[in-house]
Amino acid sequence: MVFPSSRKRGKMMNSPQGSLVGRCVPGIGIAVLGGLIALVCIVVTNAGSEPVSVPKLKLIMEKLRPLHTRLGKPKPGDWLASHKEPGQTFEQYLRCRPVTPQGKRRIIYVQPLGDFTKTQRKIVTLSADFMSRYFNRPVKISETLPLSIVPAKARRTHPQWGDKQILSTYVLDQVLKPRLPDDAAAYIAFTPSDLWPGRGWNFVFGQAALRERVGVWSIYRNGDPDKSDESFRLCLLRTMKTATHETGHMFSMMHCTMYECNMCGSNHRRESDRRPIALCPECMAKVCWATKTDPVGRFKKLSGFCKKQGLKQEAAFYTKSMKALK
Repeated sequence: MVFPSSRKRGKMMNSPQGSLVGRCVPGIGIAVLGGLIALVCIVVTNAGSEPVSVPKLKLIMEKLRPLHTRLGKPKPGDWLASHKEPGQTFEQYLRCRPVTPQGKRRIIYVQPLGDFTKTQRKIVTLSADFMSRYFNRPVKISETLPLSIVPAKARRTHPQWGDKQILSTYVLDQVLKPRLPDDAAAYIAFTPSDLWPGRGWNFVFGQAALRERVGVWSIYRNGDPDKSDESFRLCLLRTMKTATHETGHMFSMMHCTMYECNMCGSNHRRESDRRPIALCPECMAKVCWATKTDPVGRFKKLSGFCKKQGLKQEAAFYTKSMKALK
């Protein structure tokens, strides 16, 4: 997820690490299971549904296109104003031998790292629930790891802002990789601590190492969920966007350059906030094909979750999408 950035301001990190940007990666070797204890397992499945064929997914895509907004010319400072990306259609995704959460490696693990408030813990739990519905895969929340496992050499206080930060690359390489479960489709750390990826950077919202199936996302800059009900919903929505976007990268999905979509790259908070959490027709088809998920059932689960959490706009769009297919 790391890209060149101005040294004077942080950037939204929305892509796989380093040279993996814009690539589809074939299957990976067996990983080592560390001392991981799953405390919560969230399983949401499409009971009774059958995998949707590629021809049927293409018909579904055409029915959904009128509901989605095409990307216009990027605004100054936006992601596509400074990053020229080719995009990725559903057809291109199918041809690139994508990594998919199937077979033995089908569980998404969420690893809390650090001290969470009660409300922040709720954000993590709800985000895990949403991810399970989004990708139609079991999500396990593991026993919390203390921040003390990150040594002083992998910490700093930001020289201008005074924010206490931990080194994201240390979390990937020294915390997550040794503990990677061998049945993990993805192993993702959530932390309330601010992150920075190394020299020349102010901060990152998250970072992933695609080949190793590990990532770390921070909720530090997602707002104060205890301030008000509205602030809670905003923090939750921001956290879910980052978690699902970056997990999409782990399943070989490139940035969307066609529609307003959750898989669009974002260069800053304002750009990220104006992107929807819903996937465009092309990216929706990728997820449904990769996870053998019926789109109607998926929309129903996501709409129900959003309604329950007071995310009215998001719930309405998922309901509208479901009705368009019925």
